[in-house]
Amino acid sequence: MPAAKSPVTLTPAGALQGARETIPFMPGLAAFGMAFGAAAAQKGLTLAEACLSSGLVFAGLAQMVALEGWTRNWTFSSLIALGLLTFTINLRHVLMAASMRPWLGQLPAWQSYASLLLLADNNWAASMRYRAEGGADAGYFVGGGFVTWVLWVVSTAAGHVVGGGVPDPKAIGIDLVVPAFFIAMLLPNWRGRREAVGWGTAAVASLAASYLLPGWWFIAIGAVAGALAGGFTDDER
Repeated sequence: MPAAKSPVTLTPAGALQGARETIPFMPGLAAFGMAFGAAAAQKGLTLAEACLSSGLVFAGLAQMVALEGWTRNWTFSSLIALGLLTFTINLRHVLMAASMRPWLGQLPAWQSYASLLLLADNNWAASMRYRAEGGADAGYFVGGGFVTWVLWVVSTAAGHVVGGGVPDPKAIGIDLVVPAFFIAMLLPNWRGRREAVGWGTAAVASLAASYLLPGWWFIAIGAVAGALAGGFTDDER
């Protein structure tokens, strides 16, 4: 049974704990960031452009997808299409942020909304587990997010420098980094039947959609299918 919830705080001690407990995600995140940096170099982005993308956008999967449609000759329609695609991929952040409202919503607005600028998949997953176990210090989320942001930018720069000299990044398996990272991030959140049904449904739906539909719609379809399946599944173990 989860521990009782305590009043919410935001302290440096909590931030240090969150940063420390996010470290196990760092090797996978660094590889992911380097993969993006290398892909950005292959697309012709400068080191500064790649680092600005990681620092300002801070959404790895959307950045990788955006590179697939990246071109030096933009048209209005191509910009709209790319914007809609990345918007769809990042819709999960709306749900992730909403799931944290019972926690961060107890803080002053300037703290809660500023904290959400550091929202990423790994610190969200770790923070939700921390909260479910009775943790109350929102600094945990902020500390994990800050470390994630710093490493994401640094690893992007490293990947750009190294990857610019790789003729074909896929030849050395860089394209496998992204799915491996997300699998490693999900496994610690395994709880039982609900996860099995939701994750399995998402995997089957996204795989089928990838064969039936062009582009990256399989990401949104898999996410919606998995969420619906998990929502209609009870918590029996």
